[in-house]
Amino acid sequence: ASHGSRARVAAASPPNPPRLPGTARTRASVSTAAASTSVRSTLADELRGDFPILHQTLPDSGKPLVYLDSAASSQKPNVVIDAHAAYYREINANVHRGVHYLSGKATDAYELARVKVADFIGAETDREIVFTRNASEAINLVAYTWGVANLKPGDEVIISELEHHSNIVPWQLVCAQTGATLRHVGLAPDGNGIDMDALEASAREGKTKLIATAHVSNVLGSEVDVPRLVKLAKSVGAKVLLDACQSVPHMPIDVKTLGVDWIVASGHKMCAPTGIGFLWGRADVLETMPPWMGGGEMIQDVFMDRSTYAPPPARFEAGTPAIGEAIALGAACDYLSAIGMDRVHEHEVDVGTRLYERLAAIDGVTVYGPTPAQGRASLAAFNVEGLHANDVCTLLDASGVATRSGHHCAQPLHAALNVPASARASLYLYNTREEVDAFARTLEETIAFFREINAGM
Repeated sequence: ASHGSRARVAAASPPNPPRLPGTARTRASVSTAAASTSVRSTLADELRGDFPILHQTLPDSGKPLVYLDSAASSQKPNVVIDAHAAYYREINANVHRGVHYLSGKATDAYELARVKVADFIGAETDREIVFTRNASEAINLVAYTWGVANLKPGDEVIISELEHHSNIVPWQLVCAQTGATLRHVGLAPDGNGIDMDALEASAREGKTKLIATAHVSNVLGSEVDVPRLVKLAKSVGAKVLLDACQSVPHMPIDVKTLGVDWIVASGHKMCAPTGIGFLWGRADVLETMPPWMGGGEMIQDVFMDRSTYAPPPARFEAGTPAIGEAIALGAACDYLSAIGMDRVHEHEVDVGTRLYERLAAIDGVTVYGPTPAQGRASLAAFNVEGLHANDVCTLLDASGVATRSGHHCAQPLHAALNVPASARASLYLYNTREEVDAFARTLEETIAFFREINAGM
């Protein structure tokens, strides 16, 4: 089915056919998963009451919401919503600029949030945390400060085919501006992540100044081999930027252990509001980076013919920041830390394995990325033979299941997979095994519905 099948779907009744049987090969994995239900994590059951948005029935379908799109944006717990609202209700004022009571309280809360983020990722000091609007801005900040100041003709930046567009386009622009060369490596032969051998061969040519890649792929769910990556980069004198948007919310992260030069993350994927993210950089690296945007707060002294600049992180935070959002990000870090990121990760391994196994058991479904035994995040991008991902997700939504369709801001990866788009179900700490099972049943019904329509044409 193509995009054109939407009109036929809209005119038809909602799907409700019998469940499709699995193949003989894959039924065993489902039986294994079902047998393990008794050894289930209760984390989501404990936490779901903290997320008011999850407790609703959708008006068009009358179905309860099953939210499986957390890789795009997570839902927010009450404590984060309350922290955001409390700033505006109780201490709303600009930061760093006033001696009055409200400004002092706002400044204290804003800077405390920076400390909380630093603690959450194991930074040496809160001075290594730069607040940004999102991870995209954080990558652009590195590209237009360190990149413009250090890259020149003959230098090379290496990325991969599985990157989010936010880790491709900035480097295209900066390499075009500086005359540096942007190279990319493809997928490993099994298609389950970056071809590390090809990356090593490219880096060993001696021209590499930067390797920028995703810690965890937002499509494949694969995790890059960070120790190997860092060892390689150090051996050739290159720096490493890690896009940690799909790792920071889901697993324990200690930047000192990672050994990279920068990581970026978005607040909205880790229970915080939109409009706030952060860049972590090694203190010695941040010190060498020139300003990016000019304005208030990033200066030390301003004269009519020149200016001097504040030390990091203020050097990179021109103008009035997203104060309430930063405070709420700090509250999100508190919330996740109180749960324990080891426990979050353990829960996601459990429900993520069930997601993979249920999908793999459905006839005609292709799931991209490694198996759970090989290690994968709690997300699954997939396609159904003969159906377009948009049509599949539209029908899932009609039954209350929220998933994502499209290229997930990873067009080059989809081109490498030779598909125009994929559907994606992604889980977080509040998703239950029961929701995974409901999704699988609804997908089976959706597939049967489309097949019935196509058989009658």
